[in-house]
Amino acid sequence: MYFDYSNFRTLTSLTAVTRYTLRISRCRHRPCDLFRVPFRPEAEGRLALPHHEFALDVVARVGRLRYAEHRSVPEIHAHLTQLGVTLAERTVTNLLYRYDELLAVALADDDRLRAILQTRGRVVLAIDGLQPDVGHEVLWVLRDVLSGEILLAKSLLSARNQDLAALLEQVRTNCPVPIAGVVSDGQYSIRKAVAKALPGVPHQLCQFHFLREAARPIYEADRHAKKELKKKVRGVRAIERSVDRSRFRIGTERIAERTKRRYSVPCRGLPPGTAESLENP
Repeated sequence: MYFDYSNFRTLTSLTAVTRYTLRISRCRHRPCDLFRVPFRPEAEGRLALPHHEFALDVVARVGRLRYAEHRSVPEIHAHLTQLGVTLAERTVTNLLYRYDELLAVALADDDRLRAILQTRGRVVLAIDGLQPDVGHEVLWVLRDVLSGEILLAKSLLSARNQDLAALLEQVRTNCPVPIAGVVSDGQYSIRKAVAKALPGVPHQLCQFHFLREAARPIYEADRHAKKELKKKVRGVRAIERSVDRSRFRIGTERIAERTKRRYSVPCRGLPPGTAESLENP
């Protein structure tokens, strides 16, 4: 390898904007398969992703603000602007995409997962996914409850037991330790998939769904009590409205009677005929 030419690259980090000079090397031996193929410095990969103008520390900060502190894109943009990083709000979204890609690559590292699972010695598998709408893909996630690691994530168009069984078989094949149990929400298709792909493995409801099902009779009794109470309250309100109407009628009659008495009594000191004119204005 011989130094052939130089290239320049400007990167924006959390602290400064730096221009790097990259020394590009190429092989000059014609019989070589890599003759005149450019090789960039290896240290460049520790600074930024290929064809990107922002350093990896900016990508890491954006991912931490989004997923650890649950900040929105405008809030992340304002935070980076306060640090002196000049970028558009749309760029924050692009950096989030890059962070998700890097995270997916890290989670898909088989060697790392194998080492974590082997220290545990077993896997308690949790499978969950939303009921898919027609024509829309839904993400199904299979993770280990003991370590919290995601073992498989895949989008499916349907929740058929055949498709879910294929996911379970893929996890069982790649898992270096035995699967000790499965936890799910008890969906019928999941039950059939577990029975098909993992025969003999215990399968139970998760605590949230178990407690929700246990509290269902209490919920129904409480709803019935509320319904009966509303019936009684409606009856009381009807009585109150009738009392209010009667009070209003009595008050109106009294006011009319007082008005009539006021104008029907002759006034002393008035000329003759004035009282009659007040009674019949």
